[in-house]
Amino acid sequence: MANLMMNGLLQSRNPMIAFRRFRGKINIQRPRQPHYERARVLEIVKPFYKKPEFNAPCLEAQRTIEHKKIDNPYEVIIAREARNWFEQSRLVAFLHINSIRQEDMFKMQVALHRHNVTVKVYGKSIIRKAVLGTKFEAILPLFEAKTALVFCSDERKINQVLSVLKKTPQVVLLAGIVEGRFLSRNEFVAYAGMPDLTTVRAQLAAVLHGAGSKLVGDLQCHQQQLVQLLEAYTRSEESRPSSAGPTCDKESS
Repeated sequence: MANLMMNGLLQSRNPMIAFRRFRGKINIQRPRQPHYERARVLEIVKPFYKKPEFNAPCLEAQRTIEHKKIDNPYEVIIAREARNWFEQSRLVAFLHINSIRQEDMFKMQVALHRHNVTVKVYGKSIIRKAVLGTKFEAILPLFEAKTALVFCSDERKINQVLSVLKKTPQVVLLAGIVEGRFLSRNEFVAYAGMPDLTTVRAQLAAVLHGAGSKLVGDLQCHQQQLVQLLEAYTRSEESRPSSAGPTCDKESS
């Protein structure tokens, strides 16, 4: 009896009611028209998209240009300060800043400050406003990445600047401006090995004096040789009568 009951419970049964959502297949390409009330509601809530104007790209570009033309008064002040640094400094160095800790950057600034050298960091937009239309406009390609500026009023401090930069490998020297002349990295380093202006002037004066002395010596060489020969001839002529005098006395006696 128990086995019969178990077999009855384990026996599969087919449901009497089968629920189906749709009676047939859905036609995606040609959907069925909704009910009138539903169609009216759908038409009301249908989103409305504004048709773009035919010259929308031109208007957008014009609005972007007008937005860029808006000047920030603070940036104008900082740009004026940067231009003043360029005009008043006789020594300017451009440094590319790699990954560096702020502590190491501060140590480099302190070491340069001991030699009256100032380190500044400006953005590209500020530098463009500062140097656009001036003789320093050629430096703009150097500011595609993060670049620091070194300003000094004395160009003779170039050796001190290079010695401090050697101790900071995270900073790379790109170029420089010395006495209003734009120099590459190699020219900047070569300028540091040159003597000061006073020594160069002394060397130039010595070269010019040597050339003048040589010219005078070459012009007077023949005259001096002629004078020496005449003096030697005169001395030989003066010595002849004194040696021939006793001979004449003996013959007369």
